Amino acid sequence: MSDAIKVGFVPLAAAPRGILVVFCDDSLKVGPATAKALGAANELVKRAAAAAAFKGKSGAALDILAPEGLRATRLIVIGAGKAQALKASDFLKFGGGAASKLQARGGAMTIMAELPDGAMTSEQTVAIASGLRLRAYKFDRYKTKKKDGEEGGALSADVSFAVADVAAAKKAFASAGHVVDGVIMARDLVNEPPNVLFPEEFARRAGQLRKLGVKIEVLDVKAMQKLGMGALLGVGQGSARPSRTVIMRWDGGKKGTAPVAFVGKGVCFDTGGISIKPAGSMEDMKGDMGGAACVVGLMHALAARKARVNAVGAIGLVENMPDGNAQRPGDIVTSMSGQTIEIINTDAEGRLVLADVLWYVAKKVKPKFMVDLATLTGAIMVALGTEHAGMFSNNDELAERLLTAGLESGEKVWRMPLGPEYDKLIDSQFADMKNTGGRHGGSITAAQFLQRFVDGTPWAHLDIAGTAMGAPKTDINQSWGSGYGVRLLDRLVADHYESK
Repeated sequence: MSDAIKVGFVPLAAAPRGILVVFCDDSLKVGPATAKALGAANELVKRAAAAAAFKGKSGAALDILAPEGLRATRLIVIGAGKAQALKASDFLKFGGGAASKLQARGGAMTIMAELPDGAMTSEQTVAIASGLRLRAYKFDRYKTKKKDGEEGGALSADVSFAVADVAAAKKAFASAGHVVDGVIMARDLVNEPPNVLFPEEFARRAGQLRKLGVKIEVLDVKAMQKLGMGALLGVGQGSARPSRTVIMRWDGGKKGTAPVAFVGKGVCFDTGGISIKPAGSMEDMKGDMGGAACVVGLMHALAARKARVNAVGAIGLVENMPDGNAQRPGDIVTSMSGQTIEIINTDAEGRLVLADVLWYVAKKVKPKFMVDLATLTGAIMVALGTEHAGMFSNNDELAERLLTAGLESGEKVWRMPLGPEYDKLIDSQFADMKNTGGRHGGSITAAQFLQRFVDGTPWAHLDIAGTAMGAPKTDINQSWGSGYGVRLLDRLVADHYESK
């Protein structure tokens, strides 16, 4: 894991070490334990706040170097605004703000887990710890030199949280920490260069989950041919790297209970095939496996925290390359479902991969529901930008639960329409359907295409093209690849599908 933050928990009354981080509201009020720890420095905070026009607005920070009257090297006051209005995602951002004050060379930090009206809950505290670790992530393993003024390596620090209940905080962090590990795993996968992470290597890395008790099945080309997965295999037939499908099973729930299922698009590199993409920014297409990366990270999180649920993760891994054996516009392929697909544009390849994996999961696994994730269309970025993933679903209950989980985790989704009116846009005169319906409603027709392969299973499709790679940097992510979806889906499982 690309993570050098060590997190520990101490009583609220413990003497702070290194950088001291405290919280205040929009009247600059701090909690009683914080006021005691600050002592004479309480007046220093008021004077510094006046000089800096610091009002305690949520997420704002006041940074005081070598504070007089404290042993701390720095005092950082983070505004909590109106504390009673705080949401879970706000505490993640507080952690990111604290991490932004760390330096790569390491050091110690003490965070007072207290709001003006009293100690934070264990859940609020570990949200700050999670945000801190997520912000500190950096992918630079291939850099051998550093430029003048550039700090290399992931942020490193020994961070102590001063809490009201040390045992409860440790227990909560043990579970939440595994989810952060899953996000970091997903980020590492998305950020890897495509000459390193191709289908066979991706499958090998997914296989490392066996150490956590996850059952792994890898389908090679011969096995997929036997199953009739012609849509997926058609995408990869132009590559020197053979395609793979990986099925991951975590049996943490009651024996015989139907699992929940997650499906990821894993196009390890997407040139567009014969319908080749423009050269500009094509290097970003190493991230076209963001959905598969999320599913692997999620399965890691569920297994590591011993989630009481039966879960299946399935990823289709291909490269879309334009050699002499590549599929052509005008080709017709037969999917595992038996439905035929006319290839209009070879750059609409992700839906072909998902079609066969969705059908495999629906028929072989028979899950309670399926959620697929895919960096599927540029059209969803036109519609929603990078703030929300597009969500399409045939099941209102599942859709509502995903919306709620998105708000709780901060990985937001926005429901988009499905309807038979869109089917005519992907009907083909030569096959059962075509793989693209043109510019209008591009993300909708892509989802409409996928719906033909779920066989009535409750299902949701998340188009994460705008949220999984290349999105603007945030309070908790300074990396090109965000690992989007791991926290969202772990929250969905924890809230609704784990055995209590």
